[in-house]
Amino acid sequence: MKRILFFSITLMTAISAFAQNYPYQDPSLSPEERANDLLGRLSVEQKILLMDYDSPEIPEFGIRKYNWWNEALHGSARNGLATVFPQSIGMAASWDDELLQQVFDVASTEQRIKFSIAREGEGVQRYHGLSVWTPNINIFRDPRWGRGQETYGEDPYLTTIMGRAVVNGLQGDGSQKYDKLHACLKHFAIHSGPEYERHIFDVEELSWRDLNETYLYAFERLVKTTDVKEIMCAYNAYEGKPCCGSDKLLIKILREQWGFDGMVVTDCWAVHDFFNEGCHNIFPNDPPSATANSVRSGADLECGDSFHTLGEALKAGKITETEIDRAVFRILKARFELGEMDPEEMVSWNSIPRDLLACDQHNDLALQMARETMTLLQNKGKVLPLSRNAKYAVVGPNAADSLVMWGNYNGIPRKTVTVLEGITAKVGAENVVYARGCEIAAASDDEGKYSESEGNYHDETLSMAEEQEASAMDMSIFDDVDAIIYVGGLSPMLEGEEMRVNYKGFKGGDRTSIELPETQRKYIAELAKTGKPIVFVHLSGSAVALAPEAEICDAILQGWYAGQQGGTAIADVLFGDYNPAGRLPVTFYASDADLPDFGDYDMPGHTYRYFQGKPLFPFGHGLSFSKFKYRRAKVKNDVLRIPVKNASRRDGDEIVQVYIRKADDVDGPLKSLRGFKRVHIKARKKVVVEIPLSAENIDLFNPQTGKMEAASGEYIIYYGGTSDISKLRKLRIRI
Repeated sequence: MKRILFFSITLMTAISAFAQNYPYQDPSLSPEERANDLLGRLSVEQKILLMDYDSPEIPEFGIRKYNWWNEALHGSARNGLATVFPQSIGMAASWDDELLQQVFDVASTEQRIKFSIAREGEGVQRYHGLSVWTPNINIFRDPRWGRGQETYGEDPYLTTIMGRAVVNGLQGDGSQKYDKLHACLKHFAIHSGPEYERHIFDVEELSWRDLNETYLYAFERLVKTTDVKEIMCAYNAYEGKPCCGSDKLLIKILREQWGFDGMVVTDCWAVHDFFNEGCHNIFPNDPPSATANSVRSGADLECGDSFHTLGEALKAGKITETEIDRAVFRILKARFELGEMDPEEMVSWNSIPRDLLACDQHNDLALQMARETMTLLQNKGKVLPLSRNAKYAVVGPNAADSLVMWGNYNGIPRKTVTVLEGITAKVGAENVVYARGCEIAAASDDEGKYSESEGNYHDETLSMAEEQEASAMDMSIFDDVDAIIYVGGLSPMLEGEEMRVNYKGFKGGDRTSIELPETQRKYIAELAKTGKPIVFVHLSGSAVALAPEAEICDAILQGWYAGQQGGTAIADVLFGDYNPAGRLPVTFYASDADLPDFGDYDMPGHTYRYFQGKPLFPFGHGLSFSKFKYRRAKVKNDVLRIPVKNASRRDGDEIVQVYIRKADDVDGPLKSLRGFKRVHIKARKKVVVEIPLSAENIDLFNPQTGKMEAASGEYIIYYGGTSDISKLRKLRIRI
């Protein structure tokens, strides 16, 4: 009864307001015209209320309660039932931007359904709304960063292409009067850990080249080539100023140089860091000065509770109402663009059938994407595909775990298929022996429990037992099996955003070591004594150093956090029902010794672009059950034409990769990805893959001008199915 009464009162209020026929209520006017009209009718107190992420209703103008805080990292998130796709880093391994756009079209469909349901209930609370804080396009600079799983890897170009697909999938194709959702590029800028220092960390000195060629590359291109509507500023500082109070980043670069005219939202409680002891604390105990600084520097909407002091800042002359108006105009314009300010029946997106939420069709897409993320790192003696006519031991801490498939910032699927379930479905329960075998990591001095800053999980069953001695492990279960499938790696319970995790090798959601946890390393070494073939299914959101395991194991399949259909996709690859084609979006280093200091943001030594050593598995690496051969490529009309033949008896996908380097560039990257295409090639057939070499694709940093551009001169073009230069063909061109 209360819900019905609430809805009736809200509806009557809205109808009463719309009966006034003010210009802002006229849907035939542009969002800009409507926003300007409504802005002029609001009091300054009402304007400040609208700058809060949890905006209250203002009945006299028909403005309903709205919450801007929503997540859709790999599906509609943190609001119950939804289709859960693979984690972002896994989808990056697909190198399939067309499929990725389909995924986020589904994510936006399900989020629209959530919004409609909320509007019929008690209003739009957190995670119900139409503005989603996705994608995370920060560069995965260092594999120790726990939030790297949310990104599209370590390469700026790959991040750009995949990020563009996400934005377009979320916001719609522009053919409708209203936007489907609003995407948000985050975290602007120069942000990639450590998590435990993000409230104090200052990137004090950074070369202009690294800033533009690495950290701002994807942001700039997405701002200029999409209609992305939001940017989220980061927690960390840059050149002494917190990013959410940096006029250089938010005004000079973002708005003046790039022409961005959308909203800027602060990361959650980032403005607190401006005045809190132990954080940036540039305005000690002075919230009004902090909030005034953030708004004057370009922030429009706060995720937090500091902007309510703007009234005090206004009275003290720290900010003007004109500066407040600038922010509120953008907020109102966004709400009109989404149709959120208009009656539901006027917005076509609100008529999406409810039965599409977590439907079978979306489940099928989750399976397709999970399959495309599968990255076969090693396959000695072609041990894969496995035979169905055999008996297997399935062991390891991730084998029967459904939560490991979800990643972080996730929804809740109708059903999650674990690796154990996927394998059992292939060969039958009578041919599978299961044991956990070992713990995923060893607890530190305190009892190990996972808790995320948002408090998603507090699952006592995930607490780790004390480290087991390998000599005490029962190996008798392996006597009658033909092979061992070990399922381990990491877990979203261990790596993520600002987490409190008390396990050896982990700190604040990050890792202090990229080596496989010792509990698992010892157990795998013990498995080797059985003499049985070992297939390692490695689940993680980041690169792990697996040098000893690469020696011991016959095959290694990188399965990421593969979403609700992850177990099915993994089993499909293991037993040959799907030919893997995933490629690494990050470098898998051989050991901790390969890594620079975690706090070093200078690019030399980081990622495949600057790493001088020999990686265990390079960026762009991934094996197939097919064999592909490249022939000499030619350039014609600014298009690189690459002949590729499937020299095997099995159809398969190949991911053609193109890297470039300016021949006389001695200080820049060893090579930079500037083109790729996922292509399906029939057995024994040849295709010619075309990769454009336009100015956008070939742009590199020009030290003479300080700009990203295709400067005249000689370029070396590398092409093939990996970034490993020893396996790439090359040609030289002049422009």
